[in-house]
Amino acid sequence: MLVDGALALYVERGGRTLLSFTADSDTLTRATAALAEAVRDGLLGSLTVQRANGAAVTDSPLADLLEQAGFRPTPSGLRLRN
Repeated sequence: MLVDGALALYVERGGRTLLSFTADSDTLTRATAALAEAVRDGLLGSLTVQRANGAAVTDSPLADLLEQAGFRPTPSGLRLRN
């Protein structure tokens, strides 16, 4: 996900892992919202994020931002369906 032309979030193949390229919370909020919008608009299939920056997504600061964007906790990670 690009925010103002800069890489903010990278979704690895399969959508199970996210990598963030910024620590700016405003930028990450915009990136997670754009990711959720891409899922809802059908540009991406349903996503279940299991890991973020090498750790379990639920232990990541991204967890709260993903939940605010509409992702819901499941036993396997945070999921958003289109």
